[in-house]
Amino acid sequence: MAGILNIGVSALLSFQRSLTTTGHNIANAETEGYNRQRVDLATREPQKLGSDWVGSGVKITQIERQYDQFLASSVRTSLSSTAELETYFTRASRLDNLLADSDTGLDPAIQDLFTAVQTVADDPTSIAAREVLLVESGSLVDRFHDLNRQIDEARRQLNNELSSSIDEINSISQNIAALNVQIVTEPGNPNDLLDKRDQLLNDLSEFVGINTVEQADGAINVFAGKGQALVVGATSATLSTAVATDGENLDILYSGQGAAQNITDFMTGGQVGGLVSFRSEILDASQNKLGLVALGIIDEMNTQHQRGMDLDGNLGGLMFNAPVTSQGVVVQESGATGTVAFSYSDITDLTASNYRLVFTGGTNYTLTRLSDDTVFNLDTATPATLTNDGFTLALGGAPAAGETTIIRPTRVAANNMGLNITDGRQVAAAAPIVTGASVNNTGTTGAISAGSVVDITNASFTTTAGALTPPIMIRFTAANTYSVYDNTNPGAPVLLEAGIAYTAGAEVFPTPGPLDYGYRVQITGAPATGDEFTIGYNTGGVGDNRNALALGQIQTTNVLQADSANSLAATTTLQGTYAQLIADVGIKTSVAENNHAAQKTLLDFNQESFSSVSGVNLDEEAANLVRFQQAYQAAAQVISVSNTLFDSLLGAVRR
Repeated sequence: MAGILNIGVSALLSFQRSLTTTGHNIANAETEGYNRQRVDLATREPQKLGSDWVGSGVKITQIERQYDQFLASSVRTSLSSTAELETYFTRASRLDNLLADSDTGLDPAIQDLFTAVQTVADDPTSIAAREVLLVESGSLVDRFHDLNRQIDEARRQLNNELSSSIDEINSISQNIAALNVQIVTEPGNPNDLLDKRDQLLNDLSEFVGINTVEQADGAINVFAGKGQALVVGATSATLSTAVATDGENLDILYSGQGAAQNITDFMTGGQVGGLVSFRSEILDASQNKLGLVALGIIDEMNTQHQRGMDLDGNLGGLMFNAPVTSQGVVVQESGATGTVAFSYSDITDLTASNYRLVFTGGTNYTLTRLSDDTVFNLDTATPATLTNDGFTLALGGAPAAGETTIIRPTRVAANNMGLNITDGRQVAAAAPIVTGASVNNTGTTGAISAGSVVDITNASFTTTAGALTPPIMIRFTAANTYSVYDNTNPGAPVLLEAGIAYTAGAEVFPTPGPLDYGYRVQITGAPATGDEFTIGYNTGGVGDNRNALALGQIQTTNVLQADSANSLAATTTLQGTYAQLIADVGIKTSVAENNHAAQKTLLDFNQESFSSVSGVNLDEEAANLVRFQQAYQAAAQVISVSNTLFDSLLGAVRR
């Protein structure tokens, strides 16, 4: 009787545990991270009675989690990729909307500026038109400031989110390490603890891409990004953030064993990977290119405006604040002992890239263009000039080996841009030189061009304010030669140079050399002997619009993105450069959107596949509940039968 009783008891206990586990599954059907559990049963060791083996009942071998490691890893990978792309796309979309919007973008403001320039060219004496030009110029400056401010705000938000994400990673890593300790010290299969740890791994994968390796004792090691050990057994590493060398972004530091290491470039996947990728691929590049457009407008408009003459007969001044070469352009690391002086050499050669300057010892430096990792090796024994990249570095002091400086030629230009003129009369719409031909000329086709200014700093313009020093008279001594005179006293001109050869339609005066006065005029046709042409200051030329027309031509002229090192002239207009910025952000945003949608579909598929193995199916659990209840009742009946048999046996003995 003891055998059948023991069998019944073993079955009763086993099915009771099965019922309990089924109830546990049902209770946690909606619990995030819960994996369905199942009671595994096996026959107990049989007993040998004579020549036969008699069964002794059932036993519980384990309560097993329904868990597939491969599917779980696929889910974590998909979670990480989806979070990365979602983070990237969300921020890229905001910036794309900002830059391309007709109300907040830059393109309409540039168009309004040149429309106002054309209005001045149409009526250069109009004070109202000149004031409108100042208003539109100020609006353009405000638009640059606003766009730059919003990019700065996006950077501040990104830094805050990055710092918060690193804190979350540290917290989760510590909790995983603590669970490792519990799991290792707990006997059997602590399924609920394993579920909790797996859920933490899922949470962690949303912040950064991870790989896991399970140890023989049940602890799990976690490696983030490109192999940084976050958790090893009971120990978790600590991540932190610190202001980067550039002074505005945050670097991610890893503190495991030894000194903290910068691992920013190795943190891939998850929200952190998305933030870092968005910052390097879109945010930094966008602010740099915005600054490049600002520098292009400042340089081109200033250069041409200074070649003109305002309504009061003065040479044109700077229309916008000159490009800065100090704060924000050169960012040196704390404690730097070397000196780095920056200056622009040719705005048209600038790229929208930052540079990293590293002192490598002796008189040698390495300059890396960060946008494409092009390396320039510099030696301070010779002038350290990068003519192909549009700026000059003067290096000095006593830097330590490895000392690093970040060069940001365009980053702060949009913020530092400002309007330099405050009165419409200061708009230099006219050209400061005027040319003429003597009424006594006998050559029927000889003519002189209106002329153009090329160097307003020439002594011809700067010696006497409001005058040309000297005014020039050109007199033809033959059909193919002429002489040049100082025409300060028209009644007695002073010879400056004689016997200059003339080729019809090809001669430009003055040619660079002794008679280079900072302007160019061209004589065409067939002047006769004795014909005279004059060049003087455009005194009283208030109705002249030549410089306004030249200012307007800047809009359609390629003025940026040259490569003089490879003999390539400027390839892009101001608006074309901004259009490139919009297109680049738009394309990357679109690609991120499509990739995110595809990755989200893959995530849903992986989660569904994992759920089919590990998820709780209430219909199935309800069926199991009935099945185990019936089995439990049957086991109870076995015990009841055993009791009846025992009672019958006792009754027979009593009789």
